[in-house]
Amino acid sequence: MKLLFISNLFPDTSEPYRGLDNACLLHHLRAKGCEIQVLSPRPTLPWRSGDRTMRPDDAPLSPRYLGVPYIPKLGGLANHHLMARALRKTWDFSPDVILASWMFPDACAVSQIAREKGLPFAAIAQGSDVHGYLRSGLRRRAIVRSMETASAVITRSAELARLLADAGVSQAKLFPIYNGVDTATFHPGDKREARIKLGISPDRPLVLYVGNFYTVKNPLLLVKTMQSLPELDLVMIGGGPLENEARVLAGENVTLAGRRSAPEVADYLQAADVLCVPSWNEGVPNVILEALHCGRPVVASRTGGIPEIIKNDMLGSLVTAGDEAELVAALRRTALHPPPAASIVAHSGPFVWPYAADAYWELLQNAVAFQR
Repeated sequence: MKLLFISNLFPDTSEPYRGLDNACLLHHLRAKGCEIQVLSPRPTLPWRSGDRTMRPDDAPLSPRYLGVPYIPKLGGLANHHLMARALRKTWDFSPDVILASWMFPDACAVSQIAREKGLPFAAIAQGSDVHGYLRSGLRRRAIVRSMETASAVITRSAELARLLADAGVSQAKLFPIYNGVDTATFHPGDKREARIKLGISPDRPLVLYVGNFYTVKNPLLLVKTMQSLPELDLVMIGGGPLENEARVLAGENVTLAGRRSAPEVADYLQAADVLCVPSWNEGVPNVILEALHCGRPVVASRTGGIPEIIKNDMLGSLVTAGDEAELVAALRRTALHPPPAASIVAHSGPFVWPYAADAYWELLQNAVAFQR
């Protein structure tokens, strides 16, 4: 099977963690015998370059990066058409099937190309693309109309499938498939050894945050919460527009560690007592699945697909998004009395990439067979 993957969410050397879940999926599909090419269109303003350089590990996927024009904020009428035009100009592919990730403009643009070329295509709903764009009438209509011609719409949580069905996407086309975890990197480890390696106090309870410093991720609430939890320490991994504000608000028990590699994140998860995800909206963040594989409980907002994963108190606690008092209580309770790591790891088994790749493989093969 020849697969063409199209998405702005694919890593490069300047943004090595952008769409890393998509890259992991593709490498596992390739291991199953799929011949893959990657085209990553990047919305680009006229005065900025769209040039990117692939990571060496991604060379077998032959990624190409394409700068495409877009209209900021008000592009609901045009951005998918602009992307489709750019794809047409550079089209020299002959795949059996196309897989597009990110609903608008990427999957909407691909629906036009697939229809013109007579090719089957499947789309992946990531999370923020659904939560954000379904609120826009123009984008919502474009998504629903474009998905009418999709062979399958894969969602990273059941909640995303529900939202798309409510918007008008056919239920028969919706297939929730959770992401996987690289178990060679994320696995149980000795907490004390991890803390010695990272230079972290061996005695104080440790909360970990891993994510972008964006408003939707709500990192500032967590920083403020730590003012009421002087007995706990917080390490925050990531970066973004709110990072400087977080640094100003941070007390002595908060450390901003910047962006870190996947192996470094695994070290911090092994060193932590609890992972905190205080977001306003989410799909199913990969870091939650990674925390479970490391045997660490999660305190997270009761939003998106998170309740599909954190189903009982042994795995952590869910709180109302934005409720500081609930977050304080849950962090104190979970960090001071974490559940047994082995019990958490026992529930992490389904969240592995080979399992996810098998599910994708079946859907893509069905799409090709139906088209023929």
